[in-house]
Amino acid sequence: MNIIKRSGEEVQFNIIKIISAVNKANKEVVQQDRLSIEQIQKIAGNVEQICKNSIRAMNVEEIQDAVENQIMQEQAFQVARAYITYRYKRQLVRQSNTTDSQIMTIIESQNEEAKQENSNKNPLLASTQRDYMAGEVSKDITRRFLLPKEVWEAHENGLIHFHDADYFAQHIHNCCLVHLDDMLQNGTMISETKIDRPNSFSVACTVSSQIIAQVASSQYGGQSISAYHLSRFVQASRNKFRKEVREEFEAAQITADEEQINRVAEERVKRDVDKGVQTIQYQVVTLMTTNGQAPFITLFMYLDEAPEGQEREDLAMVIRSILNQRILGVKNEAGVYITPAFPKLIYVLDEDNITEGSPFWELTCLAARCTSKRMVPDYISAKVMRSLKQGNVYTCMGCRSFLTVYRNQDDEFQFYGRFNQGVCTINLVDVACSSQGDFEEFFKILDERLNLCYKALMARHDRLMGTKSDIAPILWQHGALARLKKGETIDSLLMNGYSTISLGYAGLYECVYYMTGKSHTDPSATPFALEVMQYLNDACARWREKEHIDFSVYGTPLESTTYKFAKCLQKRFGVIKGVTDKNYITNSYHVHVTEEIDAFEKLRFEAQFQRLSPGGAISYVEVPDMKDNIPAVLAVMQHIYDHIMYAELNTKSDYCSLCGYDGEIAIVTDSHGKLIWRCPCCGNQDTRTMSVARRTCGYIGTQYWNQGRTQEIKERVLHL
Repeated sequence: MNIIKRSGEEVQFNIIKIISAVNKANKEVVQQDRLSIEQIQKIAGNVEQICKNSIRAMNVEEIQDAVENQIMQEQAFQVARAYITYRYKRQLVRQSNTTDSQIMTIIESQNEEAKQENSNKNPLLASTQRDYMAGEVSKDITRRFLLPKEVWEAHENGLIHFHDADYFAQHIHNCCLVHLDDMLQNGTMISETKIDRPNSFSVACTVSSQIIAQVASSQYGGQSISAYHLSRFVQASRNKFRKEVREEFEAAQITADEEQINRVAEERVKRDVDKGVQTIQYQVVTLMTTNGQAPFITLFMYLDEAPEGQEREDLAMVIRSILNQRILGVKNEAGVYITPAFPKLIYVLDEDNITEGSPFWELTCLAARCTSKRMVPDYISAKVMRSLKQGNVYTCMGCRSFLTVYRNQDDEFQFYGRFNQGVCTINLVDVACSSQGDFEEFFKILDERLNLCYKALMARHDRLMGTKSDIAPILWQHGALARLKKGETIDSLLMNGYSTISLGYAGLYECVYYMTGKSHTDPSATPFALEVMQYLNDACARWREKEHIDFSVYGTPLESTTYKFAKCLQKRFGVIKGVTDKNYITNSYHVHVTEEIDAFEKLRFEAQFQRLSPGGAISYVEVPDMKDNIPAVLAVMQHIYDHIMYAELNTKSDYCSLCGYDGEIAIVTDSHGKLIWRCPCCGNQDTRTMSVARRTCGYIGTQYWNQGRTQEIKERVLHL
């Protein structure tokens, strides 16, 4: 049986330490108030049993709380007072060196929380450790003087989650839509080097990969680029190759008409496109940014973004190459093709590609094959999105964060070059449990927690105000987000809708279940769920009116926070069946992962909540191996087009390097009650010799997850 130390290190439970601690407190009181040896052994034994009965590894603070309770039950109040006083004194000492010990456990790879914080970061790498070390310092500074005390305490207690506190000390933002078209067409600067307009598609891809790396190192969230902005350079390659082929024929004294020249040139164009796409793929998966991971990049594929005619055909050629190369995958150390996490791909479903016989139906079939093998692309319905976004179709930033609709000074819709300032998430489950099922009290507490979120988000906004463009020239001076002058502040980009700031939410299912005793899929409980969602939107509307900042409701993609929230809920309210009896809580509005529901019904149901998450959300359906059932994948895609704005299909893509097994790596429980990954073929449990790709929460994770997220992955039921 293991426990979690304050430093995050996981160690074996030691009953002797409990006996020793109680003995020390016991000696602090007069003889007649002391516990007997038998009582001390009973206290220690009871605490050990509490730890064994826990559904997860308990941390030191929880164990010490249990010790206090057991001493009280023995009515040894003087001993309890001595024990509490000792804890308080030790806390004062730790306040001066907690950050130091956290950093040391990170360096020595002993910090279990850090190891599983991000499923796309390898905690053994020096670059990742360096990022985590800097993050501990940032969190310490944030805790001590950057955030209001009540906000930090609410964050620590799991009432809210102040995202990315490990980057908050710096004047950097969350995620963005890179204005790649402007940077490529009009030139940019990278590391003080002038980059002119590329003269071919492959060169445009090489430049873009450098832009991606620079942007990733200047912010902490995801970024998205458009395949169309790249495909605009296909014609440059075509012109270049036609000229070359003509000159080669003339030099060889070969007579050729324009059709022959163009045919040879077009073969070279296709090779150049494949070369460029391969550059993007391999650069992205092999680059290591300053935050210790490959760039979190999304590639947006929307045919109608290109004008009808040759430009759209060129974009289709690029999309075809992107999909074919992703189907192939990338080689691992053993030379086996596996599923890469990035770039994340988004394919837009529209009238010209959604039905058999439509002009680009073959591309959609290729996308379906890609999804069945590599879990991407994800899908945006142009039809549904236009109805929600004033007729516009555009990509999210990273995995799910969507910008609000905005018109620039020329009264034109603008999305590229914009960004999100940051996120704070409210724990709806805690609001429900705190209300004890009283609906009037629920909304009163909800108002209090929303006020904490408002303070947290304003702290984020105020931290960015006054930031000079010099802090990240690639973003603010050289076109990724703006072309400001040196020394100019980014303040104007933070106001009046140019950028957004997000109120996240988590645990709607558990919240509704606690208040009504039913899943939010139950028709009698759904209205309350929708009421809560509307309440969040109304709060954002009030804040937007007051501050002239685009606050927006965001379906948070909990990764490590799902486990943190679950632990905090269990500590505050105990284990409540159907509410706090898991080591995770449900992401955003999703149907609970254990609930049996048909894929088509799930998407129809969740669509109504996606509409109330304008700041971002994505729905998914869990499916078995679909490589031999592409018509079923296409049926789900067509259902997405008709019913929901943004959705994905989850399958599995695993490989064991020891035995060559390429089926599903299993999640099992070890002798300590811990969830681990094991190859069902050879029994291998060494994650360093496995490749496991799972949808974490909108994006693919390829490292490993904390116990909460691992349990959530294990308990997912199939929807198809």
